[in-house]
Amino acid sequence: MTQETTQGPDGFAFTPENLARAREIIARYPAGKQASAVMPLLDLAQRQHGGWLPGAAMDYVAEFLEMPPVRVYEVATFYTMYNKRPVGAHHIKVCTNIACWLRGAEDLMAALRERRGLDNDETDRDGTYTLSEVECLGACVNAPVMQVNDDYYEDLDADSARAVVEALGRGEAPAPGSRTGRQGSAPEGGPTVLTGKGEG
Repeated sequence: MTQETTQGPDGFAFTPENLARAREIIARYPAGKQASAVMPLLDLAQRQHGGWLPGAAMDYVAEFLEMPPVRVYEVATFYTMYNKRPVGAHHIKVCTNIACWLRGAEDLMAALRERRGLDNDETDRDGTYTLSEVECLGACVNAPVMQVNDDYYEDLDADSARAVVEALGRGEAPAPGSRTGRQGSAPEGGPTVLTGKGEG
């Protein structure tokens, strides 16, 4: 399917632009190792399909990469970055793994549940918000963290998490990153090493 077939058996197919992008991605891998492209191709399919992966899209990716479908399902069901059902326009993912939990992730979830009237993995009636509890978002040093679509919001508390979501509801685009002004992943008080000129 990689070069010839462009239509899956259940009607899903990459757009011409995404088909070209998929071929570019596959070309990064050695011959015969195209299955290594499964994650970026699933992401491409999900973005094309409005933020979630129906079975037809997963089957299409499997055929496209000449993989058994079950191997694609294993990837799609393991990672929380892939959605197996429709999600809201703003998919809020709150990390509740150990670092975030120790720094108040439960308070974030409680505040967002109350503010949006949603429980874990629920979407509101108008399809604006989905709230999901996820394991690790990989930004432990800036815990607690939540991800909204592609953006990370870090160093949160209940009030700052609510403020981000309320800004999204007003149609604003809050800047991602630390809510406390932390520089990257520096200590909370600011950098403590390599702070002067000539240090190496």
